[in-house]
Amino acid sequence: MKELLKKIFNKKVFFAAGILATSAVIIAIIFDLFIMPHYTNFNKGVTVPDVTKLSLEDAESLLERYGLRHEVHERRANSVYPANYIIDQAPSPKQIVKPNRKVYLTVNTAVTPQTVVPNVVNMSLRNAEIQLENHGLVVGTRSYESSRFRNTILRQSVAPGDTVARGTVVNLAVSDGLGSRIVDVPDVEGMRLSEAQQAIIRAGLRVGEIRFEPSREHTPNTIIDYSPREEQLTEGQVILLVVAERFDAREELEEGAIIDDTTAVVPPPEFDDEPGEN
Repeated sequence: MKELLKKIFNKKVFFAAGILATSAVIIAIIFDLFIMPHYTNFNKGVTVPDVTKLSLEDAESLLERYGLRHEVHERRANSVYPANYIIDQAPSPKQIVKPNRKVYLTVNTAVTPQTVVPNVVNMSLRNAEIQLENHGLVVGTRSYESSRFRNTILRQSVAPGDTVARGTVVNLAVSDGLGSRIVDVPDVEGMRLSEAQQAIIRAGLRVGEIRFEPSREHTPNTIIDYSPREEQLTEGQVILLVVAERFDAREELEEGAIIDDTTAVVPPPEFDDEPGEN
């Protein structure tokens, strides 16, 4: 009986081992015939050909031979190329991509695209440049002229509203912040700070640095001095102001007054010795 069971068990083990071996062979065949080819193709790379300077028809044919798709992404004018020739492509030539990847083409057009020139007068220089570029125009020379508002556009070489070819150059006249007029400098000494600021602006000048200094002789928040002390200046120039503050303000306020002039030397506060201290 014992030997009979042993024979039966050995036969079952042998049978199970045969089934496992057969299954392994079948799995290997399936992997080799179906899974591996798909995995290999998935990782296979295609080198993108250079289709620039080719006609659109020739570019399409070449990309198809490489197993790549294409799409005309943009049409723009370029006098260097004939009509319907490729100006640019993305991805760029010699890049390695997956099969069936789409290549975006920029094609030269026989008709130059048109655009309407925006009005950039009185804009800041930076905003004017952005507006012109957004309309497909090129910012040309920037000439500076005397005017009160610095870096604002005074004139543009192509009139606003004109329809022109994209890529047209627009030159700009820009304000340098200085007027062409000579104006009288108001005497602001002794004025309150707010009054002095208004007087300077009304005269066509600008308020620059404001420095506070402690003073026993002057009323707090009044002008002690200003510079330059000229009778006349060019419109738009800057006036620097020195303003009085309470002499003991530095002792009462731990942080002291705000000093705009970082180069100024501020004297250290003076403290009386407390009674009983050495």
